[in-house]
Amino acid sequence: MIELSIIVPVYNEEAILADSVAELIRGFADMGLTAYEIVLAENGSRDRTREIAARLASVHPQVRTFSCAAPNYGAALREGIEGARGEFVLCEEIDLCDLGFHRRALALLRAGAVDLVIGSKAMRGAHDRRPLARRAATRIYNRMLRLTLGFSGTDTHGLKAFRRAALVPVVARCIVGHDVFASELVIRAEREGLRVREIPVDLEEKRPPSVHLLRRVPRVLHHLLRLMAAIHLGIGDRSRASSTKSSSSSSSTSSSSSSSSEP
Repeated sequence: MIELSIIVPVYNEEAILADSVAELIRGFADMGLTAYEIVLAENGSRDRTREIAARLASVHPQVRTFSCAAPNYGAALREGIEGARGEFVLCEEIDLCDLGFHRRALALLRAGAVDLVIGSKAMRGAHDRRPLARRAATRIYNRMLRLTLGFSGTDTHGLKAFRRAALVPVVARCIVGHDVFASELVIRAEREGLRVREIPVDLEEKRPPSVHLLRRVPRVLHHLLRLMAAIHLGIGDRSRASSTKSSSSSSSTSSSSSSSSEP
């Protein structure tokens, strides 16, 4: 039985993929963890990432991989979560691989203390050694989430670990993709009353971002507007649509039963 599924979205990562997976496997061995799977969620890479992922899956029985046709971090992460076989799911970043977070998050989940653990880069006690521009972008983005969506935490993007049974229904209600999917997942979990805890992380990037920061801004803003419309106005909100459909179905069934019971 698999206890832990580690989902790792990968895009154009031929330079660090093999070494990062080897680092994860060594780290889990040091933790005494054996019942786990590493899921490499390749999405639209133009280099040898897909080929390397397939080779790693053929060599290591605990590694498997799948591919999405287009570059889409959120779609890859969603598919990985939905297909995960572990009781717990850990969303990893190939350029971070913070084994200290893995150990602390798994202890909280095993103790039944939380449903979702967020590895925060911005809370007190965190050590974020990324370039200044990326650190500033994290804080600006989180401020936007607090102002527009009422988010009460300090980080949504990056390392996360959770009970799969608790979060899969939340995943099903998420409507946006790409980078903002990770934020939507955390925000919806918080709004729905799940037990969410942030813990500080210690991180340093292994390489520059695979997509330039400024190129991501228009897409992030677009998806953030969609998410605001869904949460505040119900536009495109899957949870409200499902509720309406369920109510309509119940009313129809009730009406049908009344008609059939008449003499």
